[in-house]
Amino acid sequence: MSSDVPGAGELVLLVGLGNPGPRYAGNRHNVGFMVLDELAARVGGKFKTHKSGGEVLEGRLAGRRVVLVKPRSFMNVSGGPVAGAAKFYKVDPSGVVVVHDELDVPFGGLKLKLGGGEGGHNGLRSISKSLGTRDYYRVRFGIGRPPGRMDPADFVLKDFSTVERKDLPLELDRCADAVEALIGKGLTAAQNDFHAG
Repeated sequence: MSSDVPGAGELVLLVGLGNPGPRYAGNRHNVGFMVLDELAARVGGKFKTHKSGGEVLEGRLAGRRVVLVKPRSFMNVSGGPVAGAAKFYKVDPSGVVVVHDELDVPFGGLKLKLGGGEGGHNGLRSISKSLGTRDYYRVRFGIGRPPGRMDPADFVLKDFSTVERKDLPLELDRCADAVEALIGKGLTAAQNDFHAG
């Protein structure tokens, strides 16, 4: 197995970021949850409430044992449930993959990386603090920049536009493919396959 594969042979924790409840379900900020729902459909199971403060689903993807995790806390305090699940399943940060929305990538674009800064993303900041490191994998789903002078904080809490919603199922599917490529083939191979030129 390639050295840049998350969790080197052991269990991988796949985390999707979002805010809980129907009010936020369609928001750009909830794209991590949407990708996890697509992955859950591939695993073939239902999320169950877990004592770590998230909803979890155990299964297999890309030939690996995985635990899908959706924190039930609000985005800005996602770290507690993520660290709780990592501790419960005995997964160190190198086996954690976080799927989240990214303002600095155009809509539908994907960027995969290991470690680095949080780029003002409070969900990531909370996770880095709770895990005690920034060295975990990220799958960044592009949502683009807000139009005009709209505050980014307002933009991420709005639903995708009508035009975006037409392409959204396809983009979520592609992002789920990227997650599978990352855990199956490693970061470099997945970047080569999914980073647009």
